[in-house]
Amino acid sequence: MIDQILDVIATEGMIPRDKLQDDATIESLGLKSIDLVMILTAIEEKFDVYIPMDGSFQEAKDLKDLVEAISAHILKEKADK
Repeated sequence: MIDQILDVIATEGMIPRDKLQDDATIESLGLKSIDLVMILTAIEEKFDVYIPMDGSFQEAKDLKDLVEAISAHILKEKADK
């Protein structure tokens, strides 16, 4: 699942996959708010889940935090269905 999330981030954020390192920050990747919205929307479609824009994703300090928050959310959503 982590690789799939990273693939979406790379595609939607137009970032080379090799630049997606755990310690990369949102800023260092050049992602803007609109990019994050596009990424989260694509992840919602891919995994058939709803992701609130005010979730724990806002607090992510780096890519690892962001991906972990998204994957935890997806697993929780799937478990609740």
